[in-house]
Amino acid sequence: MITKEQAAEVVRLFHAEKWKIGTIAAQLGLHHGTVRRTLAREGMTAPSRVPKPSIVAPYVPLIIETLGRYPRLPASRLYAMAKERGYPGSPDHFRRAVAQHRPRPAAEAYLRLRTLPGEQAQVDWAHFGKHVVGSAERQLMAFVMVLSFSRMVFLRFYLSAAMPSFLHGHVSAFGFFGGVPRVLLYDNLKSAVLERKGDAIRFHPTLLELSAHYRYEPRPVAVARGNEKGRVERAIQYIRTSFFPARKYRDLDDLNQQALEWCQTTAAERRSHENDKQLVRDAFESERSSLLGLPEHAFICDERTPADVGKTPYVRFDLNDYSVPATVTRRSVTVVASLKRVRIFDGVELVTEHGRSWDRRQTVENPAHIEALAEAKRKAAEHRGLDRLYRAAPSSRALFRALAQQGKNLGGATITLIKQLDLHGAAEVESAIAEALKLSTPHLAAVRHVLERRRYERGQPPVAGRHLPTDERVQGPIVTPHPLADYDDIGKEPQ
Repeated sequence: MITKEQAAEVVRLFHAEKWKIGTIAAQLGLHHGTVRRTLAREGMTAPSRVPKPSIVAPYVPLIIETLGRYPRLPASRLYAMAKERGYPGSPDHFRRAVAQHRPRPAAEAYLRLRTLPGEQAQVDWAHFGKHVVGSAERQLMAFVMVLSFSRMVFLRFYLSAAMPSFLHGHVSAFGFFGGVPRVLLYDNLKSAVLERKGDAIRFHPTLLELSAHYRYEPRPVAVARGNEKGRVERAIQYIRTSFFPARKYRDLDDLNQQALEWCQTTAAERRSHENDKQLVRDAFESERSSLLGLPEHAFICDERTPADVGKTPYVRFDLNDYSVPATVTRRSVTVVASLKRVRIFDGVELVTEHGRSWDRRQTVENPAHIEALAEAKRKAAEHRGLDRLYRAAPSSRALFRALAQQGKNLGGATITLIKQLDLHGAAEVESAIAEALKLSTPHLAAVRHVLERRRYERGQPPVAGRHLPTDERVQGPIVTPHPLADYDDIGKEPQ
């Protein structure tokens, strides 16, 4: 409504000043419809604007006739046809004209789908961004199952939408509900439907194993019929608005614990869609007895994959390396992985077990595996050293037997004799060992003493100089020995 003063001003400006309706509306801050109605009440009508003839007008019959025969023909093809007939305008202008005259499909009406208690549940995945584990970014996926009758929601998050997570979500949901619905409705997921041609459907064999184990019927929705699984779609939207925004959590286990509590409290305390005087929790309690019973054993959801162990004792799985005993190198093994553990089998024998890492490019080791490998390498080095000693100095066999009887460290003795072998040669070491045994002194010190004595008898310098560092500050200078007679004078009284 406008005041009488504003109405009088509108009339004056239009009649006396010849202002246009748009100018009056802009200057007085009014809507142009209000200005037009005010003038109409005063018996004044603004001259109607004569539209300019459109360059598309001559081609409208072509557009209508062609779309009548081919309703889904692209506007680009229609534009090319009009261009060949002399249309001078731009594609954008022509495209808008095509949109105005394209036949609209009739609006489709949908029946409200109702189900019996325990009859049906709907399943779907939802993507919730990424979750960082160490240096890796994993996809944060939500497995959602909704009972169609009571609308009870089960929610659990995973770091992958692969088949093991898909199976684990089912098993967890059935445990949460305390039973199994007779029919599970799926979208056309790769984890559920491998191939579909019309009504011919090829289900994933692992999903068929799961359905056979729990005695339910897997049923995919029709193509482009999202309304058939509207309950799970609305549940996902509810999760996005009620549970996940501004949610803080330490890790995936913490997030899943919060999701479980939300399903048992907030989601269960909303009003039932079938009866607004009843809560979802109450509707679920009445539905629980109609669910199929759980089998004696839960379905095994572990992932099984073959792997090869190379010359290093590690198995590569999910871009991480897991250690194995050195005895299983250079053979094929089987990796059995759950969400928490990674087990490695050699045939039917369990080789080792590790906690699963969801990080990437990590090495997960059992210290015992590495220690055993290092010990094996050390013993191998000792055996190689012994073989060399036995070939170069056969008398060393008798010396080692004597050292073993004395409880000496044979590894240290091997290293010491190999060093003497490098310094003095095989013949000298063999002769020194034989002399020490002949004198009944089977000790390493006796062998070294014999070697040094023989060098002294031949007038050769001791071999200790060979072990001096190679630093020029040690090797370069010439040190002149001090006369020892000066030390004899120490302590004598001066004369």
